[in-house]
Amino acid sequence: MLRKLLLALLILIVILLVTLWWILRGSLPIYEGEQQLPQLIDTVIVERDALGTATLTAHNRIDLARSLGFVHAQERFFEMDLMRRKAAGELAELFGAAVLPIDRKTRGYRMRAHAQLMLQALPPDQLRLLEAYQDGVNSGLEQLATRHFGYLLTQTAPQPWRSEDSLLVILAMYIDLQAGSIDRELGLSAMHASLPESVYRFLTASGGEWDAPLIGDKFEWPPYPPITDIDLRSANHSTTFNHHFQESALMGSNAFAVSGKLAHGSALVANDMHLSLRVPSLWFRTRIRYPDLADQNKTIDVIGVSLPGTPAIVAGSNRHIAWGFTNSYGDFADWVRITIDPADPNRYANHNQWETIQIHQEILHVRDAPDEKLEIRETNWGPILAQDHDGTPLALMWTALQPNAANLDLMRLEQIQELSEAVKIAPDMGIPAQNLIIGSKNGEIAWTIAGRIPARVGNYDANLPADWSEQIVGWQGWLAPTDYPSIINPSGMRLWNGNARAIDGVALKKLGDGGYDLGARSQQIRNLLQTQDQFSAKDLLGIQLDDRALLLTRWKELLTETLQKTPTATWSQAMQQALQDWDGHASPQSVAYRIVRSFRYAVMEHILNAFAAIIQRQHPQFELPRLSQVEHAVWQLIQQRPPHLLPPDDANWDEMLAARAQAVVEQLQVQPGGIAVRNWGEKNTAAIQHPLSRALPTWIAAWLDMPADQLPGDLHMPRIQTPNFGASLRFVVAPGEEQTGYFQMPGGQSGHPLSPYYGSGHTDWVAGNTSPFLPGLPQQTLYLHPAN
Repeated sequence: MLRKLLLALLILIVILLVTLWWILRGSLPIYEGEQQLPQLIDTVIVERDALGTATLTAHNRIDLARSLGFVHAQERFFEMDLMRRKAAGELAELFGAAVLPIDRKTRGYRMRAHAQLMLQALPPDQLRLLEAYQDGVNSGLEQLATRHFGYLLTQTAPQPWRSEDSLLVILAMYIDLQAGSIDRELGLSAMHASLPESVYRFLTASGGEWDAPLIGDKFEWPPYPPITDIDLRSANHSTTFNHHFQESALMGSNAFAVSGKLAHGSALVANDMHLSLRVPSLWFRTRIRYPDLADQNKTIDVIGVSLPGTPAIVAGSNRHIAWGFTNSYGDFADWVRITIDPADPNRYANHNQWETIQIHQEILHVRDAPDEKLEIRETNWGPILAQDHDGTPLALMWTALQPNAANLDLMRLEQIQELSEAVKIAPDMGIPAQNLIIGSKNGEIAWTIAGRIPARVGNYDANLPADWSEQIVGWQGWLAPTDYPSIINPSGMRLWNGNARAIDGVALKKLGDGGYDLGARSQQIRNLLQTQDQFSAKDLLGIQLDDRALLLTRWKELLTETLQKTPTATWSQAMQQALQDWDGHASPQSVAYRIVRSFRYAVMEHILNAFAAIIQRQHPQFELPRLSQVEHAVWQLIQQRPPHLLPPDDANWDEMLAARAQAVVEQLQVQPGGIAVRNWGEKNTAAIQHPLSRALPTWIAAWLDMPADQLPGDLHMPRIQTPNFGASLRFVVAPGEEQTGYFQMPGGQSGHPLSPYYGSGHTDWVAGNTSPFLPGLPQQTLYLHPAN
């Protein structure tokens, strides 16, 4: 009897698994055969190679947009949905109350309302493209046999795509790329209010010896503040501050190019966009082909990546020019101090009159919970979203919330053949302002800023909240295209950027400082570009994969000197032994690299906490903002060792350094196997996950996530890599010679775990193997036909 029951149970489990598998298969994309797509004018061919790269061949751009929407929806609709919901503050509808804090913050921007206004302002041709894309998305969604994979797991239903949602996807990229700079300024304001001016400037200056700008020289870091301004060892400053210093990876990229004179004809362009890594990838490998309206005998042929949710090729090559982006880290948002009318809390001062605060009621829909009402108070400058250090309300003026912040002008790059024309259209692009690096088939190279830059007027520090209500202070529209910085065909025949400062002087003042990255990565790229006179695509890929720890070299020397000065002890002997495998690289197997890196962090944290404690006495909730250049300040103190800036409770600088080294050893030694097995790869192990895997049982999550590979690389080197942050794509291409180029992408092409393209190409990305830039031979072909 028991045997029969077990057999019946086994049969039931098998039937259940088969049923689940069958349902899951129903949400697989349609890869082959003949399919009707409503409103198509002519047949569109969709080919996929071994990696799932989609090549779409159409007779016009409208059909292509409609078909790309179809393909995106079938492969990636769930991820597209998350992008639009992220920007609109609508994630709780899918995931419940756990994500309400995220929605509350984002809904304050009212991005859906802004996207609707931006949509109405688009030129007719762009509106038609978005409408075609929208219809294609909804057709692709409808033609799945069952609900999309993500909705099966969340037990929810997808909502139709709207044209405004494509603009929300662009606005989501504003959040990813610029929100950190916005929050940073609130921390700077607290620092400025709590510290003497010399101390504030010393900790927050804009550059120093690691600078590698395209225009201008290195900045001089200011001298450390005198004892008359601050003495950390005095009783007034002895409060401790237990903040864990962490250098966050900047949302950004590497991009560099060499002139055709150095590359046997066509220019070479390299781009690796550093973003949070996920499964599937943010990007979708895409090639599009359609007739050139200017010459029907020619074909527009663009190879690169599209961003699911939009009909554009974001970066790549059109056979005439190739282009890539890095986040520019200019200053594209200001906090405005608001004076409220004492007699009426719904009015605020604006140039000698009281204006009424606009109040918007937003409804947050929450899965399995009651709706939540959110009141957004908005001024002429933007929504009131924060308070300054003294409690003054702050309104946010941000490019993302201005008219024309999102549009499809980026798509004009598809048909441009001359590099100078690409530079001209860059200011019109409705994208988060980016460094744009371009190379052409005839060997030219150029750098400029793509995207809107605010035109500031008045004498105020844009890194700190300011009162705009009296004098002529603030923004007056957008910077004129003629005022945009640009470099075309530099004499050095090389261009580079790694999110560091690219310019100086008047141009830098117009662009602003949104927290540029330390220049160590850019400097490493620049120096490698200057070591050769001729380059191939493989040479540039080698630079992208460079994991030499040049910034940490001097920290390794400092640690060695510290150990030599320290009396022999068990901990110091263990550290000296572990340091023997130092090879100057962020190698997974290197114990020394992890130790030196940990020592640097421990020292920086200890020194900066001594300053932060002063601010925390006035602002108990204060946390250090991102101080990208603070390496310069800390290293100056270590080199010059002023007694009055030694953290409290340390007898001298040598003992402070020794204590930090000992703390590192003790922390690593207590773990299984001790310090001898604490290699870098153990800490830098890939955690590249599907958006849903954290909420699923471990055995399912392991099926959805990418393998836990130990990864080379780190911050402050070309091969940026943390467990879930790094190169979301890597490519090197010479326009017109795409067959010699390379492309790598983590996380895979498809969002469906039963797809043959789930995780495709990921192992090549991990290993740094060379994958072709051009799609391979088609393995599956789908014909999309006009519906009867």
